[in-house]
Amino acid sequence: MTEEPGSQESGSQESGGQGESTNPTPRGTVEGTFDKRLTPARDDVAADYLEGRVPAAAYVRGTARQVTAAVLPIRRTPEADGAQETQMLFGEVFTVYDEADGWAWGQAAIDGYVGYAAAEGLAAPVEVPTHKVTALRSYRYPEPDLKSSPLGLLSMNAKLTVTGEDEAGKWLHEARGGWVFAKHAAPMADVARDPVAVMEAFLGAPYFWGGRESLGLDCSGLIQNGYELAGLVPPRDADMQELWFCAPDRGETLWQAGDGGDWRDVPLRRGDLVYWPGHTGVMADEAHMLHANATSMAVTRDALVPFAAHLMTDEDNPVTRLVRP
Repeated sequence: MTEEPGSQESGSQESGGQGESTNPTPRGTVEGTFDKRLTPARDDVAADYLEGRVPAAAYVRGTARQVTAAVLPIRRTPEADGAQETQMLFGEVFTVYDEADGWAWGQAAIDGYVGYAAAEGLAAPVEVPTHKVTALRSYRYPEPDLKSSPLGLLSMNAKLTVTGEDEAGKWLHEARGGWVFAKHAAPMADVARDPVAVMEAFLGAPYFWGGRESLGLDCSGLIQNGYELAGLVPPRDADMQELWFCAPDRGETLWQAGDGGDWRDVPLRRGDLVYWPGHTGVMADEAHMLHANATSMAVTRDALVPFAAHLMTDEDNPVTRLVRP
């Protein structure tokens, strides 16, 4: 998340497992340090795997629950109007370490983000996903009938546990109830070839701080969505993604602040990533960038150099790194 200057986006870790507390160093962090966005630790309680590493009054093993809401916000505080840090999508897993007054405190399995989620949007047991939504958005129906009243609207990358299909093979039945149009989903193992093409499907979607859904998302949420459908789940926030993508086994730093020279002289191509403090975008071609931004309050395609000049002139926010994944 994060947009333009003065803000720090959301966080992340590997998407594996079903919410077990087994990842001691989430992606986007440095070994031996603990980013509070990704560390399930409070003064009164912390994840069991953090015992001896962070102080807490008690250490507990988390309980995995599955998101049953179409979209479930993770909030900074246990309040309906608490600041949204990020979102979880239908079928994703949240490891709960504490629950009180209708709020579950824990960690998202998809990217390691820590915070509070409304307990009513979570359920057990966890069903292992078999499919994912590949359309930008698709309705879930109570019956395999497009005229029935939808149960909700699912966004791209929502996870489905398919238990069968109708006789015509047109509809998929989901384990927790409901039917999804078969052509709007694909097996979890299927991956998109071009993450940028996935992101281009979001053009025009509203900018939404902390958003990961097709009805509203932020800059790093756009990058994360595109890469997830392509089979790779990067960290949640722009600053974490910058560190993660420039790791030697994941990408090549084409230019970074402090190296000297002018970043505008670096030849770019489709798929290259551009970073500012609190913002990121992906190149659609050698000159134009796709990004969710607060300038237009939408996902837009902009000429990179003029947009970078706008951020520098109006916000004193310079480009910090160019990365080729």
